[in-house]
Order: sequence, then C-alpha cells, then structure tokens
Amino acid sequence: MDGVDIDDRTAPQSPVPAQPDRRRGLRRALLGLGVLALVLALGLGSGIWVLSHRYGGNVDRLGDVFAGLDEAARPAPPTPAAAAPADPVTFLLVGSDTRAEIAPGELPDARSDAIMIARVSADRAHVQVISIPRDSWVAIPGRGMNKINAAYAWGGPTLLIQTVEQLTDVRIDHYAAIDFGGLARVTDALGGVDVVVDATTSNGPYTFTAGVNHLDGDRARWYVGQRYGLPGGDFDRVRRQQNYLRAMTGKLFGQGAFESLGGLDSTVLAVTGVVAVDDGLSDTDLLSLAYSLRGLRAGGLAFFTAPVRGTGTEGAASVVYLDAARGARMWAHLHTDSLGKHTDEFADEALPAVPN
Repeated sequence: MDGVDIDDRTAPQSPVPAQPDRRRGLRRALLGLGVLALVLALGLGSGIWVLSHRYGGNVDRLGDVFAGLDEAARPAPPTPAAAAPADPVTFLLVGSDTRAEIAPGELPDARSDAIMIARVSADRAHVQVISIPRDSWVAIPGRGMNKINAAYAWGGPTLLIQTVEQLTDVRIDHYAAIDFGGLARVTDALGGVDVVVDATTSNGPYTFTAGVNHLDGDRARWYVGQRYGLPGGDFDRVRRQQNYLRAMTGKLFGQGAFESLGGLDSTVLAVTGVVAVDDGLSDTDLLSLAYSLRGLRAGGLAFFTAPVRGTGTEGAASVVYLDAARGARMWAHLHTDSLGKHTDEFADEALPAVPN
C-alpha cells in the first residue's frame, strides 16, 4: 500500500510530516460526520413521515375549496420586503357557532360567528390574526351587498374566500374550519387556560369575575360565546374569542409542545381532531408548518379586528361598516408581510391586554 500505514508499528519513521495521513484522517472525520448527518436526517425524515401518516384519518379535509375561483382574478401572493427563509402562509379561519352542539369536524353553518385571517410570517416567529366582524357589510361577488357571513350561507368556503380576497386584496392560501367545542377539549387536555377579565360578567352557569379566570373546556365555551351583558356586544365577543385563542396558543407554545417530535405528535393529534382544512394542505405540509413554528412564543402573537367605521342598519338588519381607508393600510402591510412591524399604527384595532 502506498504511503504510510499508521497501524504498522515497524514502519520506518519519516523525518518529513506525513501529509497523506492527515488528509486520510480528515477524510475519515468528514465521512463520519456525513454518515452521522445522514442518519439524523433519515431518522428525522422517517419520524416525520410516520407522524404525518398518523393524522390521515384524524384531519377532516374539505375538497375543492379553491377549485371554483378564477385564478386570474385572485390577489397576488405576498411580497415580503426582505429575503426570508420561507414564504408567508395565510389562512382563512371560520369558527363554528359556540352555542350549538356540533360534532367534531362538522363544518360550521351559516351562523358561523368567527371569521379570521391568520398570517404566519415568513420568519415563522410571528403570527397575526385579524377578525372580520360577522355582520360586516361587504360586497359579495355575484350577490351584491350583504353581511359577510351570508357569503358562507350562499356559497360555502369558496364564496367566503372570494369575498374576503375581494375585500382585502390578500391572497388566501388555506382554509380551516374550527370547532370551538373541540378546542374546548384541547383546553382540557392542556389543563385549562387562564384569561384576564376586565369586569365581572355572567353567562349561562358561570360567572367570570374581574381579574384572572381559569377556564376549563366548558367554561371556555361559555366565555367565548357571551354576547349580551358586554358593553361592546359582538365586538367584545370577538375580543373574547381572540383572548381565548391567545391564552390557549400561548400555553401550547409556552410548553414547548412543538419542540420535539413526541410533543409535536400529541399536540397536532389533539388539534387536528377539531380542525378541518382544505385538501391542498397535506398531512406532511401540516406537520412541517407546525414544526417550523416551534420557536413561536406568546410575544409573537398579535390579534386585531378589521378597522370599523361604525354600525347601522340595512333594512331590518344591524350591520357593521368597515373603515375602507384604514383597512387598506392594514391589508397592504399584510401584502408585504410587515404588519408585525406596524402594530402601533393599529393600536385601536389591537386586542387589549385585558378585554371585557
């Protein structure tokens, strides 16, 4: 064998440093690192593959949600001002009526009381959630002016997506229907969540006292379902929905639920049982997105309500009039994935630290 054999004790010692030995040692070290990296990659990849297939029967899929949309008429994808490791992801979330008994995975009906745009930022360290009041008076494609939740009653998720995209000029990537009753079960699995209430109110069998309230699943449903007895009516109900989601999501990420495959498995398994998503979001996509958000903390969550100009009536209906000018600025920040840097501009629309 050419060169010096480091295992041959009888080989003559060369007065010249053995450069081939060092190169061979370096090659062996690099090879070892490469093998280790390959093993880790295969282990993580196979783990993700196994976990992703656990959710196939657990996640309800909504077919052809985007099929009826005219692609040429849809908004352009967001254009972040700076280079980012990933693309922003925008969800349209619709919450089921918390006052009705709805089976897990069942789609919310025309009484849906939560319509939210959720933007996962490109840096995966920030999420902005913007609620659109269900009584917002908007233009519904092909139907004229009406309350925004009428879009769902007339055309399901597809018409609602089309309406929201036309209103905001923000492209929706995915659609999710949330079963608030199911989220209550997730809350129980978390051991409950704490919310701070501004003033004492009662709803159903529960009284929510001023200060910190610990909510189990059933209390959470009554908390987010309250409308009467709150000074802001539906607006305060929207804030309660946001406050509950803030508390629950903050606890999920605060516990590091997404930082390991084991925690990721149990968390995603619980959440996927109460959320139905469009069939364009595969199990692997869902798991990968959740894992990419493992560094998110409560400070990275921001909740807003779409800017409102006032309220009024249209015929016999009470409606909410949106502020088109302020709304346009908010949607423009979403388009450049920069709303997280302009939260101070929308202090009036932001979820207060202690809502009613």
